[in-house]
Amino acid sequence: MNIQLSDSFTYQKLLHFTLPSIIMMIFTSIYGVVDGFFVSNYVGKTPFTAVNFIMPFLMILGAIGFMFGTGGSALISKTMGEGYPDRAKGLFSLFVYVSAACGIVIAVLGMIFIHPIAAFLGAEGELLENCVTYGRIILVAIPAFILQYEFQSFFVTAGKPQLGLAVTLMAGMTNMVLDALFVAVLRWGLVGAAAATAISQCVGGIVPLIYFLGPNKSLLRLVKTKFDAKALGKACVNGSSELMSNISMSVVSMLYNVQLMKYAGEDGVAAYGVLMYVNLIFLATYIGYSVGTAPVIGYHYGAQNHEELRSILKKSFVIIALCSVAMLALGQILAYPLTLLFVGYDRELMELTLRGFQIFSFSFLFSGIAIFGSSFFTALNNGLISALISFLRTLVFQIAAVLLLPLVLDVDGIWISIVVAEFMAFLVTELLLMANRKRYHY
Repeated sequence: MNIQLSDSFTYQKLLHFTLPSIIMMIFTSIYGVVDGFFVSNYVGKTPFTAVNFIMPFLMILGAIGFMFGTGGSALISKTMGEGYPDRAKGLFSLFVYVSAACGIVIAVLGMIFIHPIAAFLGAEGELLENCVTYGRIILVAIPAFILQYEFQSFFVTAGKPQLGLAVTLMAGMTNMVLDALFVAVLRWGLVGAAAATAISQCVGGIVPLIYFLGPNKSLLRLVKTKFDAKALGKACVNGSSELMSNISMSVVSMLYNVQLMKYAGEDGVAAYGVLMYVNLIFLATYIGYSVGTAPVIGYHYGAQNHEELRSILKKSFVIIALCSVAMLALGQILAYPLTLLFVGYDRELMELTLRGFQIFSFSFLFSGIAIFGSSFFTALNNGLISALISFLRTLVFQIAAVLLLPLVLDVDGIWISIVVAEFMAFLVTELLLMANRKRYHY
């Protein structure tokens, strides 16, 4: 089925167009989980804790790719909808070149400061050394990691979501195969797991770069461009919600780790790591759908097709509602087998993880609307409202809940805080969507 951004979207077309992005994000999350599986089962509990401990910091560094990808895609798709394809290519090139340069700077600074940062976060002894070892290897590939995240959005905007999926599958298979080889066969331990991830990130970032540098059949390609501070600033503002979302989630993850070390020790951090791996896979469905629909929304907003905009929003609500119920059911059904898969070797850790899984899976009922709502306003080039939703969802509500609820409910309060935060974000998103419906005619 050949689908264009300018089409009128039925349920079938909407699902067909967004499916590659959904699969792409799910697969990205799954191959990210592979490290955790191999480290936990073949290297040990402390190295597994180290991966989960330092990963939030590394994700903050890679979040700039989401910012340029989502914010830039909104501006590019709007420009194409207004009828300026050459201008869109220039903007695309600008965002890619700037983000690559930022990635190099971030990698150098990260490698210099990784040790004091890990120590500041509370890592000590063997845990600290494992954090530094894993982090420094991953930091080598941070420029490619940033580009990988960025191109996940740009492939959709370029009208080639299937190609973006193919690249993600290629990177994912690279990580899985190398993890099995380096960790399970060659027994390189934590170094092997980090190397496998770094190499796969290079595949995910460099292959698209080569594709867009040459002549291609997509709507975009890399060309000579001029520095445009205004467009760059607009993209950063548009994508600030996604940047804020990723940074906030990472900061909150660090806070959760601190709270869990206080209430449950290293087992708590390991349990939370398992939950976050699974959480990434489940939320990837919402994120993938949002990434897939964003260029469509941006295009029709630029073309002033208000009726189509309204139709897409209504259909998205129905799709997300059905997914939310299905995800809660899956969360309850898969809680035990997934817990067994990751930490079946430790009975106490398994019991703690299973209990957390059964509670926090209720958050899937509410998270989809907030994720889509933030992306929806980004696509409308309203970075302020989008950032507000992300800021409240991933930072304010989460921090307040995780600091207060454990005082009353102990460890259970930490798991319940995730559900409470997502519910509050759901309510805020609904209010903001209703308050702005006349402004954007949806």
